Amino acid sequence: MTRFRTLFPAPLIALFVGALLTFIALVLVAGGIWLALLGGSLYYLAAGGSMLAAGLLLMRGRMLGGWLYGAVMLFTLLWAFWEVGGNGWALVPRVVAPAVLLIAVLFAMAALSARPRRWRFALGGSGLVLFLLVGGGAILGWLNTSRPLGPLPQSRMAMTDPALMQAGAEWPAYGGTESARRYSPLAQITPANVGTLKRAWMIHSGDLPSSAAKGTYGAENTPLKIGDSLYICTPKNIVMALDPATGKQRWRFDPKIPDDAIPYTAACRGVSYFAVPTAADTQPCARRIIFGTLDARLFALDAATGRPCQDFGANGQVDTKIGMGNTPPGYVSINSPPTIVRGVVVTGHQVLDGQDRWAPSGVIRGFDAVTGKLKWAWDMMHPDWDGYPPAGQTWARGTPNMWTIASGDEALGLVYLPMGNAAADYYSSLRRPAEDEFATSLVALDVTTGKPRWHFQAVKKDVWDYDFGAQATLIDYPGANGNVPAIVLPSKQGDIYVLDRRTGKPLTPIGTIRAPGGGVEPKDRAPTQIVSLWHTLRKPDLTERDMWGMSPIDQMICRIQFRQASYKGFYTPPESMRRSIEYPGYNGGTDWGGVAVDPVRGVIVANYNDMPNYVRLVPRRRANEMGWAPRDQARGNIGGAEGAGDPQAHTPYAIDVNAGWRLPFTGLLCKQPPYGGIRAIDIATGKTIWDRPLGTARTNGPFGIPSMLPVTIGTPNNGGAVVTASGLVFIAAATDNLIRAIDLATGKTLWSDVLPAGGQATPMTYEANGKQYLVIYAGGHHFMETPVGDEVVAYALP
Repeated sequence: MTRFRTLFPAPLIALFVGALLTFIALVLVAGGIWLALLGGSLYYLAAGGSMLAAGLLLMRGRMLGGWLYGAVMLFTLLWAFWEVGGNGWALVPRVVAPAVLLIAVLFAMAALSARPRRWRFALGGSGLVLFLLVGGGAILGWLNTSRPLGPLPQSRMAMTDPALMQAGAEWPAYGGTESARRYSPLAQITPANVGTLKRAWMIHSGDLPSSAAKGTYGAENTPLKIGDSLYICTPKNIVMALDPATGKQRWRFDPKIPDDAIPYTAACRGVSYFAVPTAADTQPCARRIIFGTLDARLFALDAATGRPCQDFGANGQVDTKIGMGNTPPGYVSINSPPTIVRGVVVTGHQVLDGQDRWAPSGVIRGFDAVTGKLKWAWDMMHPDWDGYPPAGQTWARGTPNMWTIASGDEALGLVYLPMGNAAADYYSSLRRPAEDEFATSLVALDVTTGKPRWHFQAVKKDVWDYDFGAQATLIDYPGANGNVPAIVLPSKQGDIYVLDRRTGKPLTPIGTIRAPGGGVEPKDRAPTQIVSLWHTLRKPDLTERDMWGMSPIDQMICRIQFRQASYKGFYTPPESMRRSIEYPGYNGGTDWGGVAVDPVRGVIVANYNDMPNYVRLVPRRRANEMGWAPRDQARGNIGGAEGAGDPQAHTPYAIDVNAGWRLPFTGLLCKQPPYGGIRAIDIATGKTIWDRPLGTARTNGPFGIPSMLPVTIGTPNNGGAVVTASGLVFIAAATDNLIRAIDLATGKTLWSDVLPAGGQATPMTYEANGKQYLVIYAGGHHFMETPVGDEVVAYALP
């Protein structure tokens, strides 16, 4: 003990603080050397070396150690502001943890001092540090607050909607109408009175995951309102009709979906409505609810009673797996509402991602809305086939599918299909010419013949899972000679295109960029890719300075990972020898929530994600050793994020995707916030009106611990927005479990409410008995890691 006191003759507090500094410094020095050798920032090595000296001095009872750490803190501040300026979120890992250590150092210095007022010095210094942290954070937060970049256009457009039923008192289709504008002309709830919005009713659907289905639920449902009923569907396709004013159940239909039919997510985004033109309204099934299921059946129910329509298929249902060949449970599902144009029910289906190059077909089919008979099928590998495959054959396996929602034009007789990728998203050498032609494209299909009229491809030979996830939106675009029938196409890459919906011709500028080569298939990589020059939600390429964490240590680790990875900017191809960075990641940009359009003011409202993925192709032998096999052959638990260990059987590589690029021990993302936002865009010019982060930090934090901080950080989000004529945007989507009303003119939040579960679904609005209601299915989502529930919540003015 005497020898110890001789070596370290310091009071206990100084000894402890010095030891803490020494430990942190050793980590920074080791990581700093590694980062420097990779060509990264020298700050961590320099700061770590100085902190090491400061820690050892404090342990030996030398006041100089405290002053040296103060110099390190000053150096850190100067370096931080040099690197990121006044970006508040970027300053957090650079400044906050070192400042907290400074408070500990002040008390250590007080313990070493002989001055009578030494503890006042420590308390005063600590108070000053905290004041500067809180005050500086508030000032930086105010400076970084999003503000309108331009005025909100007022009434200037008169867009027509070719849909047979219009939104208003009703909400007759998933996107409001088949034009998918997610717009309501209702104006009872306004920016002036929305602050008084209250819950009018709430019901429980009763559909919660069994023990076998835990980790798979994601409600995603947007209800319909037609006449005197509100129609919802639950994750496992239970359809319910409710009284729209009270939530009281009118009928309930359960198709009895087994757990093994759940694909990646148990979700029912919505149902569709069809009124038989030749039937009297009192006739059974004159009005019908048509929907698909997770086990790939197509149902038609009487909208009034919920009973299956006996004239539709066999006892009210059609098996859509017929003609597809081998379809193990969970491989083929329908989780999006079909699109009905000219009496034809058009549906794609989700084929489970990442399992097998020769997974079931992505064939698109059109069924008669009255009889359920197949009218046509579009198999891109067999364009001459009109119906079911010839005897003994199946539709071509592994072709691109449409897992999301189509939109339709009743006047033109076209249905617009946002197409996915061929099976095995991250490997392209085995794809056939037709797959290369139609993958990651918007395809306009003639609803009478089932043949493509035109298609627009956004990505050549996609190996980034950049399939089209969002429903395209029909608008009228202002041209030199008047309005042009157009379609707005948002993408996971963040690009937004406006096309003539009659021909597919771009109406807004499109450019070409040089794309990085390399990867495991250098000959397959396209040398150029197209980008939108009209508007993109995509942010600039990442740099080392964009790395984040809760402290300098995890930020340094993210910097090391950044330097180790292959990253050549946008469209960096995946590799097998090391990780690559895909930015934006596969969650967007824009995903299945789509965009909302105010057709009177001429404004697009787009919520978006802003996260990278950290990706690696895993050689087949290694994947086999780890037990990565297709789902029907799986040797372990099924779950986790999409792509995190997908086998891609019958290709040379499996795929391992770190979605969002998260650190395993803290759960925090390596890229600095925001991770999601919402933006208003002027349709006439393509310019941003306002742009702001979407989502607070209240349910997010390191190690999965909710911080409960009502601080806007911009979280990942899934689900879309609804715009009303009064100038309000209603949206949930973010991971903070809030539903919000946002002022369309300014982007400011005017009202919010805490939902009983995650709100990863698009809300809708309607009128009943003269009152406007706002409804959302709060069911949570496993991928977004929000609480799962079964609540449908309705809001109205008191």
